[in-house]
Amino acid sequence: MQKNTDITFEHLGLIDYKEAWEYQEKVFNSVLELKAQNRNAAAGAQQPTPNYLLFCSHPHVYTLGKSGHEEHLLLNEEGLREKGATYYKINRGGDITYHGPGQLVGYPILDLDNFFTDIHKYLRYLEEAVILTLAEYGVSAGRIPGLTGVWLDHEEQRNPRKICAMGVKCSRWVTMHGFAFNINADLDYFNNIVPCGIPDKQVTSLAKELGHEVPMAEVEEKLQKHLANQFGATITTATHEERH
Repeated sequence: MQKNTDITFEHLGLIDYKEAWEYQEKVFNSVLELKAQNRNAAAGAQQPTPNYLLFCSHPHVYTLGKSGHEEHLLLNEEGLREKGATYYKINRGGDITYHGPGQLVGYPILDLDNFFTDIHKYLRYLEEAVILTLAEYGVSAGRIPGLTGVWLDHEEQRNPRKICAMGVKCSRWVTMHGFAFNINADLDYFNNIVPCGIPDKQVTSLAKELGHEVPMAEVEEKLQKHLANQFGATITTATHEERH
C-alpha cells in the first residue's frame, strides 16, 4: 500500500487538557482501527492511514507521565486550587510537566509506517523542527545527551535551560501526545514541580530569551513549516467538514 505523507492540521485554540486528551484519543483510535482493518483486508481494498497535527494551548495544568514520580509535583490539592491549576496522570512517556497559556502544545498523531518506524528518530525530528524555529529568532538551541527535548546552553552547559519538553506514546507505530514549546508562558508555574524530573536544570521561554513577547501565530507558522520539511510531508489545514 502506498505511504501517505499528507498531514491534516487542526488548531484547537485554548482548550481544557482533558477535552484535548479525549479528542486526541478519539483520533488516535480511529487511525489504529483503520490499520487493523487494513491488516484483514485484501491488498486492493486497503486504505491509506491518515496523519494529523494538532496545535493548542491549555489552561494551567500539570501532567504526570507513566514513568514519573508524584513527589515531583510540589503542590497539594489546596495548592493546585490556589494556582488555578489541574493535575492529571496520563499515558505518555516522561515525568511531570506543566502546560498553560502562552505555551504552544503540539500533538502529532502520525502513522510512522507512512514515514519511518523509529521512535527515537521521530523524537529527534520533532526536536530539530523546534531547533530550526528558534534559529529563525537568533536563538541557538540543541540537545543534551540523555535528556529528551530542546535546550539552550546545550554545549557548554553553564546554565542549561529547557525551552521545549517532549513526551510521546506510540502504539502500532501510531503516535500521540507530543511537545510543549514555551513561547510566552508564565514560568513561575514551573516552580511548583521538578520539571521533567530533572532537579538541577532550569526552564525558559522564547519571550524570556528575547526580552519581549512573540506572536504565537508567527511561531506556529514557522514550526509547522519545519515539521513539514523534517517529515517530507504536506500539511493541509482541515476544513470544518473534515474535523472529527
